[in-house]
Amino acid sequence: MSYSHMIVAAEKTVKIGLLEDVSGNFALPVISKIHATELAVEEINLKGGILGKPIELIKYDTQSDNTRFQQMARRLIKNDKVDVIFGAFSSASREAIRPIMDREKQLYWYNNQYEGGVCDTNVFVTGAVPEQQFSTLLPWMMEKYGKKVYTIAADYNFGQISAEWVRKIVKENGGEMVGEEFLPLTVSQFSQTIQNIQKAKPDFIVTLLVGTTHSSYYEQQAAAKLNLPMATSNTVSQAYEHIRFKPPALKDMYITANYIEEVDSEASNTFKKNFRVKFPDEPYINQEAANAYDAVYLYKKAVEKAGSTDMVKVRKALESGDICTDGPSGKVCIDPKSHHLTHNIYLAHVKADHKIEILKVWNDIKPYWLGEVGCNLPVKPDTSQYTPSSPPKS
Repeated sequence: MSYSHMIVAAEKTVKIGLLEDVSGNFALPVISKIHATELAVEEINLKGGILGKPIELIKYDTQSDNTRFQQMARRLIKNDKVDVIFGAFSSASREAIRPIMDREKQLYWYNNQYEGGVCDTNVFVTGAVPEQQFSTLLPWMMEKYGKKVYTIAADYNFGQISAEWVRKIVKENGGEMVGEEFLPLTVSQFSQTIQNIQKAKPDFIVTLLVGTTHSSYYEQQAAAKLNLPMATSNTVSQAYEHIRFKPPALKDMYITANYIEEVDSEASNTFKKNFRVKFPDEPYINQEAANAYDAVYLYKKAVEKAGSTDMVKVRKALESGDICTDGPSGKVCIDPKSHHLTHNIYLAHVKADHKIEILKVWNDIKPYWLGEVGCNLPVKPDTSQYTPSSPPKS
């Protein structure tokens, strides 16, 4: 029986709803993420699906529009009656639909690096978070370059909360914040910001810029000969600026990521090979592609453990403590308390010619911080987003 006939003949499919930006401001880093989801679905279906049922992927282009995210989320839940929803790149998009997921008790996966802190019964996160990325990166940068730090960040919850993490970790390590700026996503001219940085004389800059408009900063700072090291949790690993821009725009950028295409391991190389067989024109396989790919396999394992796509049963399986997969970046496992993943964290350096060298790997870094503020979802249901300044819950 052919694959297409198998779908027609099946009494039921496992329905995954996908809300991602095929178009809009965030489309560039999202396309790879969509393709990785499609690759995982194809691989699983060719091996018999989940519980003997093929996966049906129901996709909508959310166009980087948060109102459309909300509309399409309701459609997936009410009309398409999906078993699980994957989706959103920006934290603003996630927060636009998270109340809908909570109200409907819909199982939802956010497969993106982000600012951290979401403690939500209905949400599972496969991307890396600040306690995994900044707790490794910032002390390393301060030891190498000095303790005066300047942050430029996108002016919404990702940039604001990530910057709060930077302040916290810099202070804990005896450093000094000599400047901080929050820039609307529409900003494309950075001459004043560059002047402010030159005046403040930091040892390095933390860049938390987002989207294709913001990325023009890198060419402008190079043209101004700013010549300062940069540290980031999201540049290069998402939108591959080191490939898109001519050297030396990204010279001495340091990134902590749970995956980038330059990771040279058996698992990564197999993933890249299979990816490019299916999508030969992909310009770059980014961090979020690995996160999305892992999510499909983690969901499969949870459904098989639960013996059902019933969302309550699947949540309990995900919280069992033994849902792991060996993905492109290495072994990842779901932390039952926070619904986030353990990750290997790679320290990548962009050289003057824009070649990447991986300087260090921190293995099996856990998403520890949410537990410290009292997030224990199997015991205490919650729908909060915590920040470093949030008081612990008793």
